[in-house]
Amino acid sequence: MKIVVLDGYTLNPGDLSWGPLEALGELTVHDRTPPGLTLERSVASEALLTNKTVLDRAVLEALPALKYVGVLATGYNVVDLEAARERGVVVTNVPAYGTASVAQTVFAHLLEHTHNVRAHTQSVKKGEWSACNDFCYWLSPPLELAGLTMGIVGFGRIGRQVALIAVAFGMRVLAYDAQPQPSVPDGCEMADLDRIFSESDVITCHCPLTPQTEGLVNATRLSAMKESAIVINTSRGPVVDETALAEALRSGEIAGAGVDVMVAEPPPVDSPLLSAPNCTVTPHIAWASGAARARLLNTAVANLRAFQAGRPQNVVS
Repeated sequence: MKIVVLDGYTLNPGDLSWGPLEALGELTVHDRTPPGLTLERSVASEALLTNKTVLDRAVLEALPALKYVGVLATGYNVVDLEAARERGVVVTNVPAYGTASVAQTVFAHLLEHTHNVRAHTQSVKKGEWSACNDFCYWLSPPLELAGLTMGIVGFGRIGRQVALIAVAFGMRVLAYDAQPQPSVPDGCEMADLDRIFSESDVITCHCPLTPQTEGLVNATRLSAMKESAIVINTSRGPVVDETALAEALRSGEIAGAGVDVMVAEPPPVDSPLLSAPNCTVTPHIAWASGAARARLLNTAVANLRAFQAGRPQNVVS
C-alpha cells in the first residue's frame, strides 16, 4: 500500500518514529504541503494522512487509487466527507488523544492570569526584589481559585477533565452541553449559557465548531460577564468573536483572556487579540505534548492497520 503523509511536521518534528507506519506500506512523509502541491503528492496514494491539508471534492475526485484517508487530529472538517463517501473512501480520525494535555493548557493560561508568574519573574530579575523594602511585593494581588465559579462550555471528554481539575482546586463548576448528560461529576451543575456567562469567574470553551457555536462568545455574552472574569479558548478559534473579545479587554468589560486557537492560524500580525491587554496567546499547542502526539501517532497507525485488516475503526465517513 502506498501511504502519503501530507503534513507530518507538527505531529512529528523528529522526536517520534514513523517506523510503525512504514511497516504498513510504502511510506512518503512531507513536512508540509502547499495547496498547489496536494494533488501532485497524492495522486498515486492508496492511503493519505492529513492534519490541516485540505482534501476537498476536486482533490478526492482526482485520486483514483485512493481508498483511505486518516486525519491526524480529532476534527475532520479538512476532508469533504460527502465526496469521500461517494467514492467509497474510508475516513478516520483520532479521538481523545489530547484530553489531559488540553485540560492542562487551560490551567496554564488560568494560573498565569491569577499569579502573573512571568511578570513577577521579570521584575525580580530586574532587581526589584533586591531593592524592595519588604520581604515580598506583588505587581497585582494573586487570585485564589478556591470558591470561584468555572463555566465550561462543552462537556465532552476535555470539558469533564477540566471540571475534575477545577473541583480539585476548590472551584464550583457550571457546565453547558448541547447534548443531554446522563451524569454529572460531583461539584458540577448543568446550566444554560445565560447563567454560565453571568455567574462564572472563568469561562472555558470546549465545544466543536458548528454553525451553532461559531461566534458563541460574542459582544452580547461578554457584556453579561463579571468585570473580574477570564475567558479561555482551547477549542476552535471561530467559537470566539475575536474583535469583540479584544474590545472587552480594552474597555475593562472583562479582566483577562487566554487563547490557544484563533480564527486564522497563523494569525495576521494585526489580529486584534495580539495587541489586546491581559490576553495570553499560545500558538495552538494545547494538543502538542510529547505524550499526546505519541498517542495520536499510535492511534493513526492502529486506524490504518485496522482498515487493512478489514475492520476499520474511528470511522467518520
